[in-house]
Amino acid sequence: MGRKKKFPTLEHIQIIDIAAEGKAIAKVDDLVIFVEGAIPGDIVTLQIIKKKKKYCEARIIDFEQYSSQRTNAFCKHFGICGGCKWQILPYPLQLEYKNKQVKDQLTRIGHVQIDTILPIVAAPKTTLYRNKLEFTFSNKRWLTQQEIIEQDHIVQSNALGFHVPKLFDKIVDIETCYLQEEPSNEIRNFIKEFAHIHNYSFFDIRNHNGLLRTLMIRSTTKGQVMVIVVFYEDNSEQRTALLQAIHEQFPTIHSLLYCINQKANDTIHDQDIRVFAGTDHIIEHMENLQFKIGPKSFYQTNSEQAYTLYCIARDFAQLQGNELVYDLYTGTGTIANFIASQARKVIGIEYVPEAIDDARENSIRNNISNTLFFAGDMKDVLNDTFIETHGAPDVIITDPPRAGMHQDVIDTILRCKPNRIVYVSCNPATQARDIQLLSTQYNVHKSQAVDMFPHTHHVENVTLLVKNT
Repeated sequence: MGRKKKFPTLEHIQIIDIAAEGKAIAKVDDLVIFVEGAIPGDIVTLQIIKKKKKYCEARIIDFEQYSSQRTNAFCKHFGICGGCKWQILPYPLQLEYKNKQVKDQLTRIGHVQIDTILPIVAAPKTTLYRNKLEFTFSNKRWLTQQEIIEQDHIVQSNALGFHVPKLFDKIVDIETCYLQEEPSNEIRNFIKEFAHIHNYSFFDIRNHNGLLRTLMIRSTTKGQVMVIVVFYEDNSEQRTALLQAIHEQFPTIHSLLYCINQKANDTIHDQDIRVFAGTDHIIEHMENLQFKIGPKSFYQTNSEQAYTLYCIARDFAQLQGNELVYDLYTGTGTIANFIASQARKVIGIEYVPEAIDDARENSIRNNISNTLFFAGDMKDVLNDTFIETHGAPDVIITDPPRAGMHQDVIDTILRCKPNRIVYVSCNPATQARDIQLLSTQYNVHKSQAVDMFPHTHHVENVTLLVKNT
């Protein structure tokens, strides 16, 4: 057997910057080093773990000196669960680095020329801002180093929490999460305690057995709560007892749902979701509109900042009331219905049929009659025949997934030549790539980032592309 190559240890290394995906950067001579868990100003000892020609990756062995910019993490699970990795970075600096990330991706990497880059919009709430959290049950929780040493003293091996990064079968047992308002923690901890008292089996992620699999909690700005308990084993007696206990302990839950998922993966989009108590949906409000949110619905996970994001998109679209607008990747039709009153007609396209059902219902719910929605793969639906049938759009608003837009979609947009394109993105790198492809016919008039996810490196960005004259 060949001997594993041993990489060197580097001492007295200063962190100088933050790169895409939130990784910290150090330099030794001309070699760029990427490392997680540090911020600019930290001086560290590093162990190289992966080496390429122009860069390498390293892990921190020791902090020799902490940055003067560093702040204390507020969550006891920081550094383990994988969420809120920027707690140690003051919020104004988080915004600064996010703005820099967007600008670098668009201008330096994507070579996009932008007339105006507007300041990033800060989030009004840096904690308790999420409207949706998903937790995993596991019968083998993540153990601390001390617990591993003292394994004879481990009393409880079950967990209900989040995955450890890059370890699909390791779950951190979460006591308090600062991402979602109560009763989120109360509900999760009640379910975990009830399961322990009544000896319910937690899911074995590797061997695929156990009663309790996942838990989803959704909430709205008006205080409505949806709880979806996902079971692996179909045990009617235990299932009913748990759901009844939740209903009695939290009678204000608006929608208490469950499903039995015995697939190889945790997704429930193709599963039968059943109502135990209440309704099958909750309602979010935005301006004078109401939006139905079901267990499978996509809705921006930061409701307050979603409103800000949609206002920017609406402002960038510059609608006068006579435009035909295509809303690509419309989801549950949130943007389409949000802008409908300022357009002649809005056509939304989305891959998920259930989302399109919600989009249509949202139009009906809000007495909106100038929208049309279509379900299907974007590259298959949005073609020349579709445009000939429904008309060439004056404005396109596109909000694609992280992978960005398919080449066929970009080609169709270039052929139908809308006057303006408003591109909303959760991934500035793929946004830059797509805009570069569109730049043969469009100039980027302005761009504005919106911080939807404080204490993470994630950022949304809105750009306005205007057709060349």
